[in-house]
Amino acid sequence: MLNGSKRSAPALAVPWLAVRKSASRLLDWFVIQSLLVRLGVLAMAALILLSGIYSVSLISKQAAVARQVEAMAVAGKAGEGVWSLDDRLPVVFGAGSVLDFIETHPVARIAVIYEPLMWNVSERMILVESEARQYAYYPSDLETRIFTDKAVTAPWGSKLVFIPRGELSPAHLEVFERLDQRFANARPQSEKDAWKAAVSGVLSGALTLGLLTFLYLHFKGQFKSLKFIEPTQVQGSIDDLVGMDDIKAEVAQIKDQYQRRAEYAEYGIVKPFNVMFSGPAGTGKTKLASYLAKELGLPILFHSAANLETGFVAGGANTLSRIMAMARRRKKCIVFLDEAQDLFMKRGGRRKFDDDTANTLLSVLDGVRSVNEAEIIWIVASNFNSETMQMDEAMLRRFQMKVDFRMPNREERLAIIGRYLAGRAEKVLPDLDLRHLVAVTEGRSPADLETIVNQAGITAVQAGSMIGADTLMQAAERVLVGNVNTDTTLERERDRRIIAVHEWGHFLVDLAHERKRTNDDWELILADMKTIKISLKANPRNNALGFVFHKQGTNLLKTKGDIEHDVRVLLGGMANEELFFGEEGTTNGAHNDITRVTKLLHHAVAEMGMYRKTRLNFGALARDGQGNSSGVDEETRSIMEEQSERLYAETRDILAGLKSLTAHLVDKLLEGGEMGLAEALFEVRSFEVS
Repeated sequence: MLNGSKRSAPALAVPWLAVRKSASRLLDWFVIQSLLVRLGVLAMAALILLSGIYSVSLISKQAAVARQVEAMAVAGKAGEGVWSLDDRLPVVFGAGSVLDFIETHPVARIAVIYEPLMWNVSERMILVESEARQYAYYPSDLETRIFTDKAVTAPWGSKLVFIPRGELSPAHLEVFERLDQRFANARPQSEKDAWKAAVSGVLSGALTLGLLTFLYLHFKGQFKSLKFIEPTQVQGSIDDLVGMDDIKAEVAQIKDQYQRRAEYAEYGIVKPFNVMFSGPAGTGKTKLASYLAKELGLPILFHSAANLETGFVAGGANTLSRIMAMARRRKKCIVFLDEAQDLFMKRGGRRKFDDDTANTLLSVLDGVRSVNEAEIIWIVASNFNSETMQMDEAMLRRFQMKVDFRMPNREERLAIIGRYLAGRAEKVLPDLDLRHLVAVTEGRSPADLETIVNQAGITAVQAGSMIGADTLMQAAERVLVGNVNTDTTLERERDRRIIAVHEWGHFLVDLAHERKRTNDDWELILADMKTIKISLKANPRNNALGFVFHKQGTNLLKTKGDIEHDVRVLLGGMANEELFFGEEGTTNGAHNDITRVTKLLHHAVAEMGMYRKTRLNFGALARDGQGNSSGVDEETRSIMEEQSERLYAETRDILAGLKSLTAHLVDKLLEGGEMGLAEALFEVRSFEVS
């Protein structure tokens, strides 16, 4: 018996938890509504309750009358012609009260003809057989009650019979139709109440259905994105995050401060728990927030700052107020506001409602909207780049903790890829060499790495093979470069040749630099060169007819020589076109290269003071609004043009000495459609030997 009760406990707990969850969501929805909507809902609920009470009272009243009518047959004798009327006697209308008539006239039989109207209400007529006639009466409710009481003890009680109207003959039905017409304006109150009870019940049901529909539409609409997730619903844990030990330490500090807030308060740390997560997309900000909620045992609400605005005046501010109302009702919770970089920008000069939303967030983070909000943790995440954008100082002061997320380093990328591959170990080839993939994914987020591994799995399934190093590299190219095709350029021989000449120009300028740097150490060149593949396949992602797949650079600091080398590599494409097709034959395919060259030289000259005696950053003045941001000053323009001309000439000189090698490589690339770094270096060495 004890074991049975233990087994039934979980079965009972599941529905109870579902009820509690639904009730909690309903309360969350209620607290975020405007006063008018809340009053309307309460009024509708009260109306439903009152109409239901009215319906029940009428039904009870009619049921009591029905029982009283049935009680009239107490003294009757079953089987004595109770289902028939005497056809030989005429039917006339009775005068006065039916009780007076019965007590003052000899009575042979009293027939009560009834017809059910509802489940507990019936219509009744009384035919009193006296002196060779049948007298028809339609008693009122009061008469019915008196009639019922007296029938128990009166001598005529034994003469009562009850006949359902449905059992009457056609001839008798015609008689009763005429009686119905006669008594149409004399219906008793109980029968008038029947339609009232029906209407009241229908009204109550309609109001209930309307309220449920209203709640459903609101749950589906504005409340859809405002939903707390319980800690038990969070999958995984903070241990699932590979590497990022510095970031985990920051989050551990948040956890410790929350759990020991009383001790921190003794040291004067009583500010609201406002935390800023800042960093590139895909670095795990959302996951880390959910794991923190799970470890603290707190519900968490996820919302995007980009979706705060509703299209109405003060929509963003109202949405924040709703979120705050839901958080206050829960008392202990985490609110995670993602993609909030627009709210961090300086106020003023923007649309007014943007500033209103930011002002509301400031007041919420400051804790002025509630007496006790110390239990609410606000985590505001953004991709805000403090180097290129200026943050509002008032907003920055609201955050007592700031966690900066970063891209994973080489060891962390290797561990992350290994973790994702471990989840499908049975479909992965053993002893994979992931060093090349790790190098290719320099500067990529954990989300990108997961996408690459998933894409490798899709490719392996389609090919019916295991996941290997080649599969992973194909997936990396698919994710980082995009889908490519040969049909776009296959029939365009002229364009393919121009593209090949252009791309080899970039490659050979970079190769010349690497050979000089490594003193022709080909193994070191193979390991260090950023180029992975040169392809003539069209890339719809950037509308290019060819592409170079390369890995990101690892140098965080660039010297003046590094910048000049980058410029030469970018100019190599156009310079090679000019060498092969003349100045008139250069194409607009170098548009992106020229744009990047312009930005690099502007950075070097205007922002770093290179090629000039002074070391001043005029670009900073323009961003601060203290300088002329409409264009570049004449001196800076002159220096940029001079250096661009010099570097372009140097690039042409490098490629001029490699023209025959370029022609050989172009033919090989046109033949194969694409060429990897190892194959390209092999062709270069073979050509030089020959």
